[in-house]
Amino acid sequence: QVQLVESGGGLVQPGGSLRLSCAASRFTLDIYTIAWFRQYPGKDREGVSCIISSDGSTYYDDSVKGRFTISRDNAKNTVYLQMNSLKPEDTAVYYCAAADALLYESRWYRLWEYDYWGQGTQVTVSS
Repeated sequence: QVQLVESGGGLVQPGGSLRLSCAASRFTLDIYTIAWFRQYPGKDREGVSCIISSDGSTYYDDSVKGRFTISRDNAKNTVYLQMNSLKPEDTAVYYCAAADALLYESRWYRLWEYDYWGQGTQVTVSS
């Protein structure tokens, strides 16, 4: 069984930064793709970023390019999302997701591709 636990959310002013963490049990053995999604109230979850565990390929939604950076520490079974220059529009619940498939380019942002989900962490950007 694979368990995902998110942490690092909180309240930050516009222009500030946060770093989210996703700790996974044995993803180096079972997982090929790890992604971050976010969900606004009453909306479906939207893809933010993903990373391919084997080769380090990364993908970002256009709304966060140049501001967010996804990274990994395979020794710690952890994926991070560094969020800079935060905007009020970034306010959402952020979820970590993992898949035992290589989800490149046109597939990484599709909800149904993922096998495991964390419980979410709230990010609020407000003055």
